Amino acid sequence: MTALHLADEGEAADLAAFLARLIHYDRAAAVRLQATGTTLAVFGRPPSFEVLAIRTARLAKPYEDGLDLGLDVTVSAGEFLESLDEAAATATVPAPVTGPPWAGVLPPRGGWRSEPGLPAPDAVRTAVAVVVAEFRARMDELAPEERTRAALDRIGREIWSRPVGDTPLPVRAAHAAQSLGFLRSARGAAPDVPDTSGASGASGAPVLRLLSSGAWLRLRTPYGSVAVRRAGLGALDVSVR
Repeated sequence: MTALHLADEGEAADLAAFLARLIHYDRAAAVRLQATGTTLAVFGRPPSFEVLAIRTARLAKPYEDGLDLGLDVTVSAGEFLESLDEAAATATVPAPVTGPPWAGVLPPRGGWRSEPGLPAPDAVRTAVAVVVAEFRARMDELAPEERTRAALDRIGREIWSRPVGDTPLPVRAAHAAQSLGFLRSARGAAPDVPDTSGASGASGAPVLRLLSSGAWLRLRTPYGSVAVRRAGLGALDVSVR
């Protein structure tokens, strides 16, 4: 089995926390691992949010496995989490699994540009809290016999598709970022790579950036990114790897 040597215990702990959150939403979650050089990128798709979550981790040494200088495999998130030794800052790559459809359609590696209009972190968190409260209130207003899956999906589509501030980013992407722990304080955190410009403010609050590339939008935080397609994952302009 291939062993990964993470940069330190903090990297291992943050990666373990990310995997645990994915498994909380889907016990059978899969993740796609890509490692080149000293960077490991982990892609996951928490159900119901309709986004891709990306967490990167620094490796202690450039990835190398025999003649292979890069890793690209889809594995069980649970098995990968079980293989993580936080104290030793190591992990073992589990056996590959048959990847879910999303694992073959990833955001592009480059071509990202900044998009204006994203509110400050506190305002983004407030917007998420307001929408969550509205969703619960509207569910409570329904009579028990009216609380069908179709009714809940209709309310969800209306609420979670609303934009964040003056941006095209749907609020469900910000909700996913918060639920995955990407919007917490960035004090002492290593920034999400490869884009390391402006990891955190002087106060330790996370600096958020909205980026776009083709049909993709990416909410970047110091702890990870959430990517979403403007027209859904089935649209054109995909990056299949």
